[in-house]
Amino acid sequence: MVAPARETSPTARALLTLELVQGQPGVTADAIGERLGVSPRAARRYVAMLREVGIPITSTSGPAGGYWPGRGLRPPPLLFTPAEALGLVMAVLDGHHDPDDTQDPVGSGIGKILRTLPESVAAEANTVRRVAEAAPDRSASRPTPEATARLVRACVDRQVVRLGYRTEAGRDLTLDVEPWAVVVRHSRWYLLCHSRTSDATRAYRIDRVTQVEVVPETFEPPADLEPVSALEQHLGQGWDHPVEVVVGAPADVVERHLPRTMGRVEPVGARRCRLVGSTSNPAAYAADLAGLPADFTVEVGDEVRAAVLALGRRLVAAARSQW
Repeated sequence: MVAPARETSPTARALLTLELVQGQPGVTADAIGERLGVSPRAARRYVAMLREVGIPITSTSGPAGGYWPGRGLRPPPLLFTPAEALGLVMAVLDGHHDPDDTQDPVGSGIGKILRTLPESVAAEANTVRRVAEAAPDRSASRPTPEATARLVRACVDRQVVRLGYRTEAGRDLTLDVEPWAVVVRHSRWYLLCHSRTSDATRAYRIDRVTQVEVVPETFEPPADLEPVSALEQHLGQGWDHPVEVVVGAPADVVERHLPRTMGRVEPVGARRCRLVGSTSNPAAYAADLAGLPADFTVEVGDEVRAAVLALGRRLVAAARSQW
């Protein structure tokens, strides 16, 4: 905060004017004058003094007018509170990066930020950075920043892209897609898109993208697209074992207790609903169903039905061992 400068020299007031213009782009002469304790006319003189020594400051007139830093003017230094510096380090740890690893782009970047801060601000954050450890997320595979940035830009510009993609089995594919959104879910980065190659909605893991080529063609994404919901619903489709389950509870209750990746929930009257999905892991699917706060019946899916039966027998056996 700039204090009023009634007793300071013209040079000091000019420097304080510069600080205001840098810190509050669009600041008016009236506002500068009020902060410095001088008239608006005097504030305009201090701006003129800055321009005379070659400091670029632009201005506009009218009700929305004011002063802005001109091109080439160095921005003011970043100012963090101790809590903000600590929050940056904690966010890096939450993402399972090593904030002290100079070979990791994130660790290197956070190190540069902390080295620019006063010791009184950075001390606690540096201690957490060196001492705290994050359990490795073994399911996470991070994409390259370059591929991620190009895909995000293609989503913003609505540009068709040609992907080089390596499947989990090691097959190399070339895919033409309309990129709708980049979604991060459980430390994995996905490209939600319409695949022109297969004429279907797809979610591709960006860490498996080997090449991104922008095609000189645009597209229109779905008007009602909700990227996170669409991704989670897509991840519940197309697996080896189709499943349909009738649950004795309203759809909104079931949706609160099951991950969206388990499938689509459809109302069946006021007090029941139907879960339609698929899975490659019947045992895990059965375990999630067991957490429902209502009775359910597996109507389609022999593999999941068998997994529910096996789980039930295990739970009964575990209870009997205490009788």
